[in-house]
Amino acid sequence: MTTDRPAVLLVDPSRTTAGYKTAARAAGYLVVSLYTCTYTTTRDSHADGDDVTLYGEVNDTGAPETAEEAEQAALTAVRELRRAGLRIRAVIPALEVSTHIADRIAALLGLPGNDHTLAWARRNKAAMRERAHRAGLRIPEFRRVRSVSDIAAAAHEIGFPAILKPTLGSAAKGVTLLRDAEALCDLNHLETHDAFDRPIREWLVEEYVRGPEIQANFYSFGGEHRLVDMWQYRQPDDRDYDFPIWDSVRIDESHPRWHEVERYVRQALDAYGIEHGPSHTEVKCAEDGVHLMEIASRLPGGPVVGMWEKHTDMNPFADGLSCFLGERPATFDAPVAFHGSYGALAIRNDDEPGTLSAIHGLDAVDALDGIDEVLIGYQPGDLVPVTSSGMNIPLGFYVSGSDGDAVLRTLATIRAEVSLEIARRPADRTEAQRS
Repeated sequence: MTTDRPAVLLVDPSRTTAGYKTAARAAGYLVVSLYTCTYTTTRDSHADGDDVTLYGEVNDTGAPETAEEAEQAALTAVRELRRAGLRIRAVIPALEVSTHIADRIAALLGLPGNDHTLAWARRNKAAMRERAHRAGLRIPEFRRVRSVSDIAAAAHEIGFPAILKPTLGSAAKGVTLLRDAEALCDLNHLETHDAFDRPIREWLVEEYVRGPEIQANFYSFGGEHRLVDMWQYRQPDDRDYDFPIWDSVRIDESHPRWHEVERYVRQALDAYGIEHGPSHTEVKCAEDGVHLMEIASRLPGGPVVGMWEKHTDMNPFADGLSCFLGERPATFDAPVAFHGSYGALAIRNDDEPGTLSAIHGLDAVDALDGIDEVLIGYQPGDLVPVTSSGMNIPLGFYVSGSDGDAVLRTLATIRAEVSLEIARRPADRTEAQRS
């Protein structure tokens, strides 16, 4: 097809980033979606809202896994776009798994985007660590391993506790705390596939960093960076952990590490060539300073974007579209106005797998002010595994309040009222191990 109507290309738009389709159509653009990942195409409704739907060539694991495969996927996509006669005016990375492909497509089309030569370093965590080391950013000591048999030696070199994580992972799936040498005795429980259902072929073994864990969310335009907000991940106690989600709350400038985190993340955005669009950076604040955990040139996941839409004056998808169109977004002209504060919590299963018998206390919290959304992951009768990632949280709440204290009170009330009744049986443990 050939059309005179300008178009916006979305690379792997998912359910949580479908707002880009609405923003593009509202601005008068044709919506073209390119799907390079089976993670998105397995959903029947994935093409809803598309004017043109394209499917990239991927390998048998469902998505490009190397920088070379990503380059080939980008070249193939550009040939298809040109063959179709589409006038692409912006390329938007709409899912973490394909941000590096989107950056390369934008470069090939001569459109605004992030430095494509650093795209793999923004996606692969081993390349991410190597880039940080070259740029002089503080990071945990790490080793890259490509075989389970090499994990033990790398962990002993790093020292305990250590963290094991897939280099192409997301949602903390496959992230494992190695508390001591005994944890290396049985690695058969390790995840074999990542959050996008691709085989895990390499890992980072890295130093465990203690301290507050914070995410910082920015928008960038022409290399200028505008901070939107920060969230702190809170744990129930001071034990070391490998899954960060328990409570998470928006923090403000009164937080003792706020300015230190902001300075560090701005340096990181420059070091990783992030020049256009939203970004999500996670750090830990140790005694010796801020350490990079992850940086990604995409919108944040979880509750964040929805909270922006409900409780600020910004339009996250329209502002993201503007960045990639090369148009200065409204977010850069005035500080974001917050209408209160917000947070989230997860009711986890931290014990053993079991069958969910009941969820208690939902009626009690229905009457609470500030409950924005309830996310029920399992129904009575379902097998509930040990909560290990964002993919298997039994129950979650998104909350808001007039200020941070109000949010904390609501989170505490939910925890006091809501509980999971789980029946533990040997058969459940066996079934969970198989799955």
